[in-house]
Amino acid sequence: MEYRTVGKTGVEVSPLCLGTMPFGGIADENMSRKMFRAARERGINFFDSADVYNEGRSEELLGKFMQEHKCRDQLVITSKVYGKTAEDVNAKGLSRRHIKLGVEESLKRLKTDRIDFYFVHNFDSKTAMLQTLRAMDDLVREGKILYPGVSNWAAWQIEKALGISRQESLARFEIVQPMYNLVKRQAEVEILPMAEAENLGVMSYSPLGGGLLTGKYGKDKRPEKGRLVDRKEYAARYGLEQYYQIAEDFSKYAEEKGVEPASLAVAWVMANPAITAPIIGARNLEQLKGSLAALDIEMTEEWRKEISELSITPPLATDRLEEQKNMSYF
Repeated sequence: MEYRTVGKTGVEVSPLCLGTMPFGGIADENMSRKMFRAARERGINFFDSADVYNEGRSEELLGKFMQEHKCRDQLVITSKVYGKTAEDVNAKGLSRRHIKLGVEESLKRLKTDRIDFYFVHNFDSKTAMLQTLRAMDDLVREGKILYPGVSNWAAWQIEKALGISRQESLARFEIVQPMYNLVKRQAEVEILPMAEAENLGVMSYSPLGGGLLTGKYGKDKRPEKGRLVDRKEYAARYGLEQYYQIAEDFSKYAEEKGVEPASLAVAWVMANPAITAPIIGARNLEQLKGSLAALDIEMTEEWRKEISELSITPPLATDRLEEQKNMSYF
C-alpha cells in the first residue's frame, strides 16, 4: 500500500480511512471488531470518530479495539467536537469551555493520551472564531491533540481561520473534512482548490452518497431498507431526482466495466489528486469489503474523467466558465 502524507504535517496515512460512526450503533460490538480487524489486515492505519457518534460508544469501541490489538502508536486517530453531548445548555458548540470538556471525555473513551487530528465538527456562529482557534492551540500545546482540523466549514470560513492563526501564531487547521462523492461535487469549486493551495490534508466523507452509489438505487429503484430510506436527513440530502438518475447511469457503467459500483465510487474519490483519504464506513463486513476493494482498482486520470461525465460538474465560483477546462480535479 502507498501511504499518503497529510498536507505538510509529515504524517503518513492509508489512502482510505475507516469511519467508525457505525460502531456501537448499526454495527454491534462484535461486528465492529470484525470491521476494525479487516481494515487493519488491509493496511488501514487511519480511523475517524466523533464524540457524538452513538453517544460516545463509537469512541469507546475504537479505544477498546486499539487496546486489544496493542496498536495505538501505529494508528492515526481523529475525533470531533461541536455536537450536543449532554442535556446541559453549554454541552455543545465551539466555546473554549465545550472544547476543553469535550477533548477530555474523548480521550477517556478512546483510552489514549492524545488525538492525532481533532476536528471542529461544524461552524459555530455564536462563538468568536479566535476563541475557538485559541482553545485548539491550547490543546496542541498541552499535547492532548497533535493537529487541529475542520469539518463542514465553507472555504471562506477556513481561509479566515487560517489567516487568524497565522496572525496570532496559533496552530492552524492542517486537514479538512468535506462531503464529496460523484453526486455531491461542490467541494471541487472552492474547498479542494483551497486545500491544495494551502497544503491541507483532505479526508472526505460519504464517498458512496449514503448508499446511493452502491447499485441499490436508481430512478425507479429503491431498497426496502437503507440510510436514504430510514433516515430523514439523508433522504433530504440526496432527494433530488437527478441524483437517482446519476446513480442508475453509474451502476450500469460499473456493470459494463465488471466492477462493483461501491468499489468504483470509492476509487473515483480516492483518485482525486486533492484527496488524502476518503472515509469509508459500513454496517457489516460484507459492505466494508466492497469499499476496501477500491484499493485494488487502478484508476487512471482518463478513466476518472469518463466517470465524472456521468454526473453534473458544478459551476465555478465565478462566471468565467471558459476557465473550467483548466481545473485539474474534474
